[in-house]
Amino acid sequence: YPKFRTHAKPQGPTAEPTGITQPKSVSPALQAIVGDPVIPRTEVLKRLWAYIKEHNLQDPSDKKVVVCDEKLKVLFAGRERVGFLEIAKLLNPHFVK
Repeated sequence: YPKFRTHAKPQGPTAEPTGITQPKSVSPALQAIVGDPVIPRTEVLKRLWAYIKEHNLQDPSDKKVVVCDEKLKVLFAGRERVGFLEIAKLLNPHFVK
């Protein structure tokens, strides 16, 4: 079978960020952790995981679970523990549309 080339849109330095790479305003609770008032979702997740690891908040018996400190409880609707797959969904209300 011959291989077909797909023609992707050029992604040069002039391409505008879209979707999860587009900077968005964040809530004060999220800003307290990530540090910036306007930030892309990809960077939020990166900094949030850095915060979790820096403060040793992963459950030692199950690394897929985060044990929330006070800042994270505010972020995650008062929950004590959050699975890593739930984090993106729980962050949605903290991005200002």
